[in-house]
Amino acid sequence: MSPKNTLLHVIELGGYPNFTALYGSLGYAVVTENSVRNAIRTLKKLVPRVIVAEFNFQSDFRDRTSSLESLLASVQRHESVRVIVFYEADFTHQLDKLRAQYPLFATLPYPIDETALVAALQQVLS
Repeated sequence: MSPKNTLLHVIELGGYPNFTALYGSLGYAVVTENSVRNAIRTLKKLVPRVIVAEFNFQSDFRDRTSSLESLLASVQRHESVRVIVFYEADFTHQLDKLRAQYPLFATLPYPIDETALVAALQQVLS
């Protein structure tokens, strides 16, 4: 069982502002994980309302573009979960491949536009 408005924040590399206070101000209970592996483990215990994660393109993966794919595959069984992805604009073409396979609620390029993030998170709640 999960609180109604749980937000799972997956921070692998960071490099952007800490939005934990912002998430809390919107009414989300925040759970933070520092790897996709830990996030997948967390998904076995709770089903968040929204996941905010980074797309870190990794050209050395043979069969995937990033570890985010593993997380998205795990989320597939939970249709109500919305996924918001932060990404480098230089890797938009790689993200598009991911978008073709998995539903992404919102994608936000770096630097993260806080207004767009708030709008996406409020839309999840409505």
